[in-house]
Amino acid sequence: MKYAYYLGCLIPARLNQYDLSTRAVAKKFGIELVDLEGAGCCGTVLVRSVNFKTNLAMSARILALAKNMGFDLLVLCNGCYESLMEAEDFVKTNEDFREQLNTILKSTDNLVYEGGVKVKHLIQVLYEDIGIERLKDEIKKPFDGLRVAVHYGCHILRPSHRMKFDNAENPRILDDLVEITGAKSIYWPLKLWCCGSPILAIDRNLSLSIAGMKLKSAKEAGADCIVTICPACQIQFDILQPEISRVTGEQYNIPVLLYPQLLGLALGFTPEEVGLHLNRISAESLLKLQSKA
Repeated sequence: MKYAYYLGCLIPARLNQYDLSTRAVAKKFGIELVDLEGAGCCGTVLVRSVNFKTNLAMSARILALAKNMGFDLLVLCNGCYESLMEAEDFVKTNEDFREQLNTILKSTDNLVYEGGVKVKHLIQVLYEDIGIERLKDEIKKPFDGLRVAVHYGCHILRPSHRMKFDNAENPRILDDLVEITGAKSIYWPLKLWCCGSPILAIDRNLSLSIAGMKLKSAKEAGADCIVTICPACQIQFDILQPEISRVTGEQYNIPVLLYPQLLGLALGFTPEEVGLHLNRISAESLLKLQSKA
């Protein structure tokens, strides 16, 4: 099972633990990740707000590189996932855009792209290609009694008519994947709220206040930790948690894990092998809830 592997921008710059834990889990289940060489930024939602076609063209170039490799595309970043899915949709349904895109690609990279690359988020590959039962069979150190506030992030669920990743109002894929580790996915009222990251550069205090409301909601619901799959959300909740406390005046001390970190620990990998030491908020308390088997 091979995939072209696209990391995007945030992960290699600020979240090496996401890549580290993903590679460990992928190797365990025979998923070969082939680095997508020469790929740039996907165009991201920030570029989209300035120039929509530029955003689409940047994402379509990544799809073209994957097509040239002969593989479908595996991504970790929710924002990249949305941008790439949108570009693929436009290539398939908008002839004018496709012609403009290929004019650009031919002149810059000698590429042509007519569509056809499947874009999958890591947890889709785990859920659909590996499957819940096989994942369960490999759990060596389950998290007994761990209460998890699952956070999907916005861009993987919406707009729901295009993403079709899961039920946007009541998603279950990540919840189910969390629970195969022995943990319990708990109800928390602000589960589907935005983390506030998109406005961080515009109004930092407002952005961090929104994140603070999310952290407070998770804590009041009895969560031992938050588990997410979005790098921007991880930075917001984990790296910026001390600053959030300064803005809101509240202490949270909630560990925040990326899903392959949680899964990797349950599979028996050491904290160092999944990059737990690179997280800002200590997760030592969670390790005490693991089975000693």
